[in-house]
Amino acid sequence: MREFWLCFVPLFVAVDAIGILPIFLGLTSQLSPQSRRRVVKQSVLTAIAVGVGFLFLGQGVLRLLGITVADFMIGGGLLLLALAMMDLLTATKQQPLVDPETVGAVPIGVPLICGPAVLTTTLLLANQFGWTITTVALISNLLLAGVILWHAVYLEKFLGTAGSRTVSKVVCVILAAFAVMMIRRGIYGVIEENPLPALPG
Repeated sequence: MREFWLCFVPLFVAVDAIGILPIFLGLTSQLSPQSRRRVVKQSVLTAIAVGVGFLFLGQGVLRLLGITVADFMIGGGLLLLALAMMDLLTATKQQPLVDPETVGAVPIGVPLICGPAVLTTTLLLANQFGWTITTVALISNLLLAGVILWHAVYLEKFLGTAGSRTVSKVVCVILAAFAVMMIRRGIYGVIEENPLPALPG
């Protein structure tokens, strides 16, 4: 159970469902309640398909390219740090142009719910805690994101615009700290894989 929560929390931070709320509401503001529910279902199914697919194929691709786990931790950590800093230093997340027919899949499912932060975190956690626990934690988080978006209108009223942005910024700080931790572990891993030669004499 402890390992599950150790996987669940970083993924919860990476998904940032609360931070997605204002964007989701903006993208679906012209849709009927029935259409909005369809968009939520489409977005969650898309996110699960992409997330689980990347989880099981991503490591094979890295191995094929000769990229070690330590390399990926450093690169992934830098990417997560950059994403967190971008969110922290901007007023709102960017809202890309969308097609009303596919808005659930793109951009809500990918990359808003299941974006680079989620994919990177998933691979790192799988190497640390195993595929089974990571898969369960990933799917649980994506389903939770779906529940939050399903009740987006009520949550937005409860938190307010300022409240949603505040929660999102706090989550970004946690994500930045998690990114620094991954970079630190990656550097340690590189040093262990490539120890410095002993000094002569």
